[in-house]
Amino acid sequence: MTDASSDADDQAAAGTAEGQGPVTITEDLAGHLADKREELFEEFEIRDEFPVEVKREAKERTEGVTEEIQSEVDERRDLRELTTWTTDPVDAQDFDDAISIEEREEEYRLWVHIADVSHYVHPESTMWEEAVRRCNTVYLPAYTIHMLPPVLAETVCSLVPNEDRLAHTVEMLLDKETLSFEELDIYKSVINSDERLTYSQCENRLDDPDLPLHEENVLAYEVADQMHEQRKADGSLVLNPSRDRAHTIIEECMLKANKAVTHELMWNRGVEAMYRVHPQPTPDQWNDALREIQETEGVSIPGDSWDDPRKAVNAALEEAPGRALNKIQRAVLKVMPRAKYMNDPFGGHHALNFDIYGHFTSPIRRLSDLINHWIVHSNDVPENLIELCDRASDKQKDGETVERLYKQFLQEVGLDPYAVNNRGLEVVEDPDEATHDSPETIPK
Repeated sequence: MTDASSDADDQAAAGTAEGQGPVTITEDLAGHLADKREELFEEFEIRDEFPVEVKREAKERTEGVTEEIQSEVDERRDLRELTTWTTDPVDAQDFDDAISIEEREEEYRLWVHIADVSHYVHPESTMWEEAVRRCNTVYLPAYTIHMLPPVLAETVCSLVPNEDRLAHTVEMLLDKETLSFEELDIYKSVINSDERLTYSQCENRLDDPDLPLHEENVLAYEVADQMHEQRKADGSLVLNPSRDRAHTIIEECMLKANKAVTHELMWNRGVEAMYRVHPQPTPDQWNDALREIQETEGVSIPGDSWDDPRKAVNAALEEAPGRALNKIQRAVLKVMPRAKYMNDPFGGHHALNFDIYGHFTSPIRRLSDLINHWIVHSNDVPENLIELCDRASDKQKDGETVERLYKQFLQEVGLDPYAVNNRGLEVVEDPDEATHDSPETIPK
């Protein structure tokens, strides 16, 4: 039995979202959902359809890909022989990040390869103009509003296995004890991913020594887990204490790469970029949050962690019963200021406890990452960078508001947003076949 088929069987047997199949709804309810989306898009100026000229340009950039990549090989680092793989959700439509890792005597060498979107989407292109209008991809349950045309994002910008692809690689030599940067290099590359893993497949690879990429994933997890524990010890807030090993690998490697890029931009080059700044709550706000957490049934904050509210929250989450996790998370999120994009990093990222931080690893879905790719490569900072930072911050807020209101509407019509988000929707003609077919619950 193949790894993929056993993965599907495991999911079905465990009753996971993938195994359960989509939530089914009637055509009538599907129409009401479409009307609600259109209403929200108009209110918050969310652009759903791409202009014809943008779609045309995107389609043209997917032509002659093999020849174009081959012509780039001499201008880039050729990493096609390096063992490389992607790890994403089972329903991912594009794969914009891949990793490679090796162990040396005193160091780890970690490569994070990010799709070189800026090779195709640049300031002279209509796709760039459209990305500036949108600023980010908006994810609604079972509906996505893309920042870039899928015809480009899901093809030449997707690091699919066994195909040469253009990438922007962050290569880090990390001290084994401290995980600090011994060497750091960011460059354009050509890669060829060996395999596309889902998160559950990654878990299988970690457990089964006979499966391909077992040793590589075990090493990646050992390093990622060390990064994770180090972040917590340093005071980084970890609101999800039960994240599985596969998610830990990707989250920690991406955080390390983002930190490496902004380290390069700020300390080695001293340039402006789209930095991610997260202000801290006031002492009174933190006290309110900690008091609410301490009063939650079954929860106790260890006495030695009160000096740093982030460590106090981490400790409470680790010891709390599962039923209390959401209450603790809500108490923290209530007092947290919004993170925003700024042209300088000063103020740092409070939740992560990073002095300097920015985004680089998701250029398909975030304008900030796309612009930082451009700055890293060209050393050219857009003249309207402050305006771009403000717009990206505002559009992110709009997207999150639309997501919240749409989920609220789903609940009003009898749908579970979590189930829809994880299982998707399927429209059926026969109302008797629908999981939810109660139009009387639809607000008039």
